[in-house]
Amino acid sequence: MQDKEEMTSMTTVEKKLNSEGYTHDFTVRDGQLHTMDDDSARTYSPEEITIVDYFRFEGESNPDDMAILYAIEANDGIKGTISSAYGTYANEDVDQFILKVESLGKNLMRGKK
Repeated sequence: MQDKEEMTSMTTVEKKLNSEGYTHDFTVRDGQLHTMDDDSARTYSPEEITIVDYFRFEGESNPDDMAILYAIEANDGIKGTISSAYGTYANEDVDQFILKVESLGKNLMRGKK
């Protein structure tokens, strides 16, 4: 477990997750989760993924700098991350996909800040 101070930047958390095997970057299009890898692109429905953890980040000087990073594992073992901003800058596609996953009870989220 990392010290709270060490886990405050999104870059630090992404590096830690990467070392734990969360190496894929995800995006959401048309209600589906997609890997962003050109050579092995894959697509997942909300039923095919689990939210393993999430991390919230709040801007030190600007409340518009708030974001959330999700650690995700697909049913085929692919692990990666996806992020979204809060409020005005939120990615509606990501937020709707995450809500669908949560409504299926497919979240093991512990949540850290």
